[in-house]
Amino acid sequence: MNTPQPVHPSALFAVDGLLTDEEREIRQTVRRMCDDELRPHLAGWFDKGRFPARELARRFGSMGLLGMHLKGHGCAGLGAVAYGLACLELEAADSGLRSLVSVQGSLAMYAIWRYGSEEQKREWLPPMAAGERIGCFGLTEPDAGSDPAGMRTRARRDGGDWVLDGTKMWITNGAIADVAVVWARTDDGIRGFLVPATTPGFTAHDVGGKLSLRASVTSELILDGVRLPADAALPDALGLAGPLQCLSEARLGIIFGSLGAALDCLETTIAYALEREIFGRRLASFQLTQEKLADAALELGKGLLLAIHLGRLKESGALSPEQVSAGKLNNVREALTIARTCRTVLGANGITLEYPVMRHMANLESVLTYEGTSEIHTLVVGRALTGLQAFR
Repeated sequence: MNTPQPVHPSALFAVDGLLTDEEREIRQTVRRMCDDELRPHLAGWFDKGRFPARELARRFGSMGLLGMHLKGHGCAGLGAVAYGLACLELEAADSGLRSLVSVQGSLAMYAIWRYGSEEQKREWLPPMAAGERIGCFGLTEPDAGSDPAGMRTRARRDGGDWVLDGTKMWITNGAIADVAVVWARTDDGIRGFLVPATTPGFTAHDVGGKLSLRASVTSELILDGVRLPADAALPDALGLAGPLQCLSEARLGIIFGSLGAALDCLETTIAYALEREIFGRRLASFQLTQEKLADAALELGKGLLLAIHLGRLKESGALSPEQVSAGKLNNVREALTIARTCRTVLGANGITLEYPVMRHMANLESVLTYEGTSEIHTLVVGRALTGLQAFR
């Protein structure tokens, strides 16, 4: 009797059949780039706590990955599923790489694309799409994370100018950004502003001592009497709905991307279990090992089906915020569980940088928290189910 050949985890759900030829090609192109150019360096970048962000941004820009789901102004104008699959492959390499792309394209660029003037779009979007200029998104503050309405950063009128004062925290790309999209409280409500990094009074500092997303650039932004012209404000953003819509846009990349980290953990673990021998047998031949691998593959497959479905809803204009919350809550939570389970199969080898599992597991702890904690998304889903607000 012939031994059956192992199948890829995604084959259990026939995921490829749900994709177009273009989407499969985009996924393969990003995967090849990650394999050939990035994977050899990932462990070192994580260990050192830094990757070459500007060089990576230019490389991603040359591939059309920055703002790839936006139309016009140098952006590729591709669909939500194609964007999600690119995020999946980037995060299969490292969550920090996907974070760079998400913040650039779905937060900073999207804010300008959705709420900016035509002049702002012409000035910033083409070089940002090319990776020649980097953006960041300044919403979170030291005392205002899950409750952005509690922000203390203020923008006041002074003649024809705006003057901004405040602090933003946990800002991806902050210390390398050429422009910061900063959200501030005004007399008329919360508004967004484009703050060039060279503006007097604007400074950015790296956040040190991180145990997660170590290779990614995470920063504190300080605005001390930052004077901006009137046309620095995003004209079509007024109120908290603006930044919240940007976050919803970016979460689709997380819904796909987190599964990339899980997939890399599972692929690594299956290969390890097939080679590792214990008690005179391959580790993969034990029932408890196969149970762990099967459970991980099931949750991964269900997450992929959910991600693709939400991507199609996005493409049809039918995606709701609570559906995004459900996707982010489920897929990141399950990805972290898969990473933790895979680590147990690798045993002591799983805690080293020789294998990517512990690195993914540490990174996913940040992904679980940023752009809406699991608790916040749970309450969003709960509100949708009951009609009752439980945030306060």
